[in-house]
Amino acid sequence: MAPSSVKLQELIRLIRTAKTQAEERAIIQKECADIRSSFREEDPSFRCRNVAKLLYMHMLGYPAHFGQMECLKLIASPRFSDKRVGYLGAMLLLDERQDASLLITNSIKNDMNHNSQYVQGLALCTLGCMGSSEMCRDLATEVERLLKTSNSYIKKKAALSAVHVVRKVPELIELYIPAAESLLGGKNHGVLHSAVVLITEMCVRNPEATCKFKKVVPELVQIMKNLIMSGYSPEHNVGGISDPFLQVQMLCLMRILGQNDDEVSEAMNDILAQVATNTDTSKNAGNAILYETVLTIMDIRSESGLRVLAVNILGRFLLNSDKNIRYIAMTSLLKMVQTDHNAVQRHRGTIVDCLKDTDASVKRRALDLTFALINGHNIRSMIKELLQFLDHCPAELRSDCASGIFLAAEKYAPSKRWHIDTILRVLTTAGSYVRDETVPNLIQLITNTSELYAYTVHKLYQAVLADISQQPLVQVAAWCIGEYGEFLLSGTCEEEKTVKVTEDDMLDVLEMILQSHMSSPATRGYALTSLMKLSTRISDNVDRIRKIVSIYGSCIDVELQQRAIEYNTLFKKYDHMRVAVLERMPVIEKNSQVCSDKSTKVLNDENKPFSLSKPNQTEVKIQNAANQQTVDLLDLIGISDPSSTPVVQNNQEKMVGGELLDLLGGINFGAIPSITAYNKNGLTVEFFFEKVGNNELSIQLKAKNATAKDMKEFILQAAVPKNIQIHLQAPSGSVLPALCSGCVSQTILISNPNKVSLKMRLRLSYSIEGSTVQDICEVNNFPPQTWQ
Repeated sequence: MAPSSVKLQELIRLIRTAKTQAEERAIIQKECADIRSSFREEDPSFRCRNVAKLLYMHMLGYPAHFGQMECLKLIASPRFSDKRVGYLGAMLLLDERQDASLLITNSIKNDMNHNSQYVQGLALCTLGCMGSSEMCRDLATEVERLLKTSNSYIKKKAALSAVHVVRKVPELIELYIPAAESLLGGKNHGVLHSAVVLITEMCVRNPEATCKFKKVVPELVQIMKNLIMSGYSPEHNVGGISDPFLQVQMLCLMRILGQNDDEVSEAMNDILAQVATNTDTSKNAGNAILYETVLTIMDIRSESGLRVLAVNILGRFLLNSDKNIRYIAMTSLLKMVQTDHNAVQRHRGTIVDCLKDTDASVKRRALDLTFALINGHNIRSMIKELLQFLDHCPAELRSDCASGIFLAAEKYAPSKRWHIDTILRVLTTAGSYVRDETVPNLIQLITNTSELYAYTVHKLYQAVLADISQQPLVQVAAWCIGEYGEFLLSGTCEEEKTVKVTEDDMLDVLEMILQSHMSSPATRGYALTSLMKLSTRISDNVDRIRKIVSIYGSCIDVELQQRAIEYNTLFKKYDHMRVAVLERMPVIEKNSQVCSDKSTKVLNDENKPFSLSKPNQTEVKIQNAANQQTVDLLDLIGISDPSSTPVVQNNQEKMVGGELLDLLGGINFGAIPSITAYNKNGLTVEFFFEKVGNNELSIQLKAKNATAKDMKEFILQAAVPKNIQIHLQAPSGSVLPALCSGCVSQTILISNPNKVSLKMRLRLSYSIEGSTVQDICEVNNFPPQTWQ
């Protein structure tokens, strides 16, 4: 027997007995060589067997493309066994990108007219698997003809092939609408199932088809009722559930047909209620049907009672032992919370219990849903649960949990004292995990609550004594001690048991912060500025403060060194102005441009669910202004001594004094008006201009995201004509927070020596919810003042 005629079973046995991968490769290589020799000899005796062996090797991951033409020869064979292997090889080894696939079009057409239903089935399956657009156009009428035959076996195959044709060539949908309607009246399970799949595909791809198929809704409802009441056939029963695959597919089709249509939705209400109440939940097949029923109820214009029933089904899913079912239940509830908030609230206890789930995905989804359920009525109890969760939650959830508590407290806080207590509790528990906007937000809250100055500064002082490791907590405490240290000295606080604090005690705490190895440079900056503030509020320890400040005049950190030198200058040359310069900070107002009108509406609407947001860059400016106030004022009034002050060059920092200008409402860069360079899908990119020289222009780019989800991995690229030079500096970040709660800025430098008209092409890329979005636009509306 020739080596190439080894039977398939023998080849499989040899490969499985190979002890090493090298031995397996040797067997495969030898067999492939023998098969190639047989192909070259044009020996038809073993062609079918050789192609079958090639397909097995292809399944193992070895190349088998050299057998493509042999598959075509087998398809042309009159023998059914040859055709079967040939078509199988074509489906596995060919695709629409290869020219060889075009060669089988005629063979498929001939076999569609074969007198054997099984040969016709092979041809239909192959077209439905790998048919290209050209093949689908050529054979569409043949498929439509077979849809009308009386043979159920052929009808089923033709319907599934038509699904592929519709996907490849959507304009052919009209051809199949009449035939698809007639298939719904069939009694054969395969025909009915494939008909529902075909109609669903057509409705998804063509709204006009959806309108035409709405008239078949009563027929679908009747079929569904028969499935529930009498069952379709015993062989399609799964775990006691009558034909769950057909039920799920029909519910999906009903959902598409009922969207935005009151009349069609009303026709479905009764059957959906029957499915929801009569389906057994003890089996996974039943849960699949119930989940699809819930999705249908959510998407169509269903009755309020039916929507409550859907929420209750999801509530039962939350008690299921299967973590996958719990996860999809919370995902669905998260979608329904906006429209059926009160119904979802009834399952609040169960949802909060899911925070204790051992599965990380379930726990994260439970956290999102818990925040969505917070409102003005349950804020105290919900935040109490979340604070307990924060004590033991995984590290990867702490940042989201802390930020969510901050935002919920800001929106629904029943009192200012409760608000401050809540934030201090989070800072004490998970201070190192909070985001950058926390410190300026809390400082703003404290400055706006004058009646709680004494209470707050006492709480913060005691918290810092207990734990100095939480940097945001220490920063706020240092700021408050500098601003409101006199309340500590007086020892009076009606709402809190206090211990009298001396001047030395306050200075000891601030000096401890400065000397601690856990303190970041930013924290030390807060403490240094706080010491300067205290120099105007105490009387006996001014010399001690002067000595501490002078030490940092030679600090290795440039920022601290600059502050210390300027503070020393204030002590020595301008001591008569020190009290005026270091007055208490005024009440900090939030920049009105922090959020767009849309996001502000969401934050102020009590009926809307609460959602997490990301750091706010404008509020970070408040932080910088708060702890650099003295330096900015010194520079603004011209006190800074250039001979003794080191100059800091940093592209990531603004010029000194710029922070205060931003606090006053923002400035426009020069007299050139700004433009909106891009505005699409919630992403807005604005250009602000400043002339650097006669032929040079600086563009400050600001990108904002108005959608409800964060845009991550944000990248912007720009190109200009060849006679213009462009330089893009590093962006401030790569994440665009949701609801315009922050922005990404980037500087673009343009050199245009010939002063030609400026055009720019932008390429933007970002990911949102795991999907990558890319877009290209051209900006040609630059103001004429740019080169005047």
